Amino acid sequence: MAEIFYTYKHQVYANITNKCNCRCTFCIRGQEEGIGDAQTLWHQKDPSLDEILTAMNTFDFTGYKELVYCGYGEPTCALENLLASAAYARETYGLSIRVNTNGLGNLYHKKNIVPLLAGTVDAVSISLNAPDAERYKAVSRPFRPDAFQGLLDFATACRGNIPSVKLSIVDVLPPDEIKDCQALADSLGIELRIRHFSS
Repeated sequence: MAEIFYTYKHQVYANITNKCNCRCTFCIRGQEEGIGDAQTLWHQKDPSLDEILTAMNTFDFTGYKELVYCGYGEPTCALENLLASAAYARETYGLSIRVNTNGLGNLYHKKNIVPLLAGTVDAVSISLNAPDAERYKAVSRPFRPDAFQGLLDFATACRGNIPSVKLSIVDVLPPDEIKDCQALADSLGIELRIRHFSS
């Protein structure tokens, strides 16, 4: 059975779905069965809310202040379970909530989900991956051709509604693309986080 909660580099993560609306060329799930202390993050079927809450109630959150929704799928693809379990984690365990997302939740659900997230989520980290639509499409291989603009619109909607909003890229990008990503993030008034790529 796949892990729903796992730890990696002193953080605790929630792996609530394997659904994803991108097929990123660098995605770790194409290389490993699991991450951190999780033997496998591949669900035979996505867990129900009851299964998520049961796993949460048996997990030892001692020493952890934040729960990060990030696993082998895009957490906003399981939006109802994300919102319900995150609200429960805040109320029951006093955890702050971060969602690591590809930023395509509005396009996927065909509505603005930011107001729903804003009531529960303390931070979002949005995978930018590239500085323009053409390069984004090549590396992220999203489910819609307008995904890059959708990501930027989502990030802008989050800004001012969710306390902490960051765009992220991995440091394997060429220096000129990193510079262009920084310029794009600056133009949006959103912090850019450059993550170290670990294979």
